[in-house]
Amino acid sequence: NWSLGDYFKKEQLPWMFTYITEELGIDPKRLYVSIFKGYKEFPEDNDAHEIWTAIFEKAGLDPKERISSHGPEENWWSRTGIPDNMPAGELGGPDSEIFYDFETPHDKKFGDKCHINCECGRFLEISNNVFMEYKKNDDGTFSKLPKQNVDHGAGAERLLMAAENQPDVFLTSLFKPVIEALEKQTGKQYKDQTRAMRMIAAHLASSTFIVSAGVVPGNTEQGYILRRLIRRAVD
Repeated sequence: NWSLGDYFKKEQLPWMFTYITEELGIDPKRLYVSIFKGYKEFPEDNDAHEIWTAIFEKAGLDPKERISSHGPEENWWSRTGIPDNMPAGELGGPDSEIFYDFETPHDKKFGDKCHINCECGRFLEISNNVFMEYKKNDDGTFSKLPKQNVDHGAGAERLLMAAENQPDVFLTSLFKPVIEALEKQTGKQYKDQTRAMRMIAAHLASSTFIVSAGVVPGNTEQGYILRRLIRRAVD
């Protein structure tokens, strides 16, 4: 969802928490959030911190255990990344992400301690609320936008993983029928042919979307891409 000056943090964050916990039925005890801790001339996002504190307290959860602050590498969004990389005229701002905890054991090859940005697979980002507040000026300084905007993104497949408490997207109800069909057709097991079956399922999913748009296999443009996807899945 997008807002171009209509609403901002105090509406967006509670709405997303309600959507995730009530509409999708995801256990709030599995949710953690990150906020922007500040960087150079940009202050810490105290507004987001206060909003999340109230949300978690209302849910009977300890905010201190649920909210973590991070720098621009993790909690700032612009097309080119951190503020230092932004060219003149580009828009950006802090963000607040929501993570789901699968409660899987931590793999210490990714570090001694697990955290929401750990790559071990325990935590999955399922929502990113970007607060577009700044524009970079020609002289390298930043100015506030006349309207505060929200740019929210959430992957449907990631939300499904959380809703089904399934850390492997290819074993969710979206892809599992395809995996089961591949196991039946090949006589092989997914656990033994994980990479190959994931590639086939992903290529078939892409092909399905392209076909639904009216494209047919061919030798040029979209038809050529579709043909390559199908051939790759078959091979």
